[in-house]
Amino acid sequence: MKVVLQRVSEAKVTVEGEVVGQIGAGLMLLVGVGQEDTEQDLVWMADKLAGLRIFEDEAGKMNLSVEDVNGAILSVSQFTLYGDCRKGKRPNFMGAARPELAESLYEQFNERLRARGLQVETGRFGAMMDVSLVNDGPVTLILDSRNG
Repeated sequence: MKVVLQRVSEAKVTVEGEVVGQIGAGLMLLVGVGQEDTEQDLVWMADKLAGLRIFEDEAGKMNLSVEDVNGAILSVSQFTLYGDCRKGKRPNFMGAARPELAESLYEQFNERLRARGLQVETGRFGAMMDVSLVNDGPVTLILDSRNG
C-alpha cells in the first residue's frame, strides 16, 4: 500500500461538480493499493498515519499527530501511485490491485482510521475526481507499507 500524504489547512474532492468530501485542518491522503497488499498492509498504514507526528506543538516542533490535534482526513483512492514509468512513455499499472480488491482494502483502511476516532472523508472510488487542497508547511510525505 502506498500513500502520499500532505498536511493541509483545507482540502476537498469534487465529482461532476459536486463536493463529495471536504475537511479543514488535517491530512490529505492519496491512497494506492497494490496487487500483493493484504489486511496487514492496511493495518500498518492506518496505524502509522494516525500516529505520525507531523503537526507542530507549542514550541513549533513536529511533535503532534493528526489524532493529537483532532485533525480530519480526506482519503482519495489513487491507483496511479502504482504507475511504473521505467520503460516507454506510457505508465504501466500492472502493480495496482484489481478494482474489487483495491476498493475492499481501501474501505477497510478508512474504517480502521474511523475506528480510532478520526473524521475521515473520502472521494468516490473509481470516479474522475478533482482534488484541491492548501498544503500547510508545505509538508508532503510518501509512505509504502512494503518499505516501512
